[in-house]
Amino acid sequence: MSYQRFGDVPAKRHTQLWRDGRLLTEEVIGLDGFDGPASTLYHLHQPMQLRRLGGWRPLPREEWVPEAHIHHHFAGQTLAPGGDALSGRRLLAFNDDVEVWLARPDRVMSGWYRNGEADELLFVHEGCGTIESVLGDIDYRDGDYVVLPRGITYRVVPDGPTPQRHLVVVSSGLIEVPSRYRNGYGQLLEHAPFCQRDLRGPSTLRTIDQEGEFEVTLRIRGGLQDYVVPHHPCDVVGWDGYLAPWALNIADLEPLTKQIHPPPPVHQTFEGRGFTVCTFLPRPLDWHPQAVPIPYSHANLNSEELIYYVAGSFGSRRGIDVASLTLHPSGLTHGPQPGLAEGSLGTTHTEEVAVMVDTFHPLRLTSFARELDQPDYAWSWTPPIELEPASEPAVPRAAGASAAPTPTG
Repeated sequence: MSYQRFGDVPAKRHTQLWRDGRLLTEEVIGLDGFDGPASTLYHLHQPMQLRRLGGWRPLPREEWVPEAHIHHHFAGQTLAPGGDALSGRRLLAFNDDVEVWLARPDRVMSGWYRNGEADELLFVHEGCGTIESVLGDIDYRDGDYVVLPRGITYRVVPDGPTPQRHLVVVSSGLIEVPSRYRNGYGQLLEHAPFCQRDLRGPSTLRTIDQEGEFEVTLRIRGGLQDYVVPHHPCDVVGWDGYLAPWALNIADLEPLTKQIHPPPPVHQTFEGRGFTVCTFLPRPLDWHPQAVPIPYSHANLNSEELIYYVAGSFGSRRGIDVASLTLHPSGLTHGPQPGLAEGSLGTTHTEEVAVMVDTFHPLRLTSFARELDQPDYAWSWTPPIELEPASEPAVPRAAGASAAPTPTG
């Protein structure tokens, strides 16, 4: 996102701002010391105040190490609704750079949450509602990506009983628009698949001056720390800067196409440390007269593809349903299943929608992934063996005996 300014801020940074006879507390939140993106907030109350201190608890990571190094299909659609947008998260895969979680929240978060060690990317497969944050509210809907930078206190409020299905990508580094889409001023270039007009920042800043007991959960050092604070977290009267949540809907993306089949980087939407996020969307397919309009077989020699299937028909895969995930790990070749390349000839459009997390270091799986795993997927490229009918066994003959005469009648 570019520079934003909301509410009341003084003309100069680090100068006085008063409200109802009290000097407001200025807070600077920023990354990379004082060299990275930052925003300056003005609070009615000091954000450091505590009423009670809870305990710290580690985030569980029960790892599953499969017996063999193979491709995987995870039946994500079998995840039952439960919990809120934080407590309902289930960790599927992780490494030192990235974590991938699934969630089907069915309630409003009772408290507030702040990730103090990682950026978060929330993909809303299904559902609508509001993400309330100290920097303002962002309404979300089906197909939204919502970028939630570290250090931002927020909660997710679904709209009524609407079903919710979320894919959450947690990044140890920044989640950014790919650098090749931006010029030196940060402006999105003409060849980018979206522009600044497609990006949505907070639309409403609600300043709440309320005293009480408010729970805030901080993720830090691989665990969760609970606090109870004496004032509502959303007591900000104004802020400005470059560090803030923002949203982008996949309906606003403009897919890039080529005369022959392009590699996945043309579908890249975000980049992180050690991974990228790509979005596959309905689009015209390759128009070269000899084109094979389906992905060619390829080997991920130093990367891994985790694909989440959102909607449509998945042309290079059979047996994959909406909300399924596939993992094509490093060192193995994958591509269209038998017969699908031939069947794609003459196809002019694809209607599939999918989100891919492409990592540059191996992913580790969890016990939750084992629950969803469909072991037959690794064999889906192997045609069934057709056995010839067995012939009658020959009757052994004694040495020197002649063969029996062939019947004639």
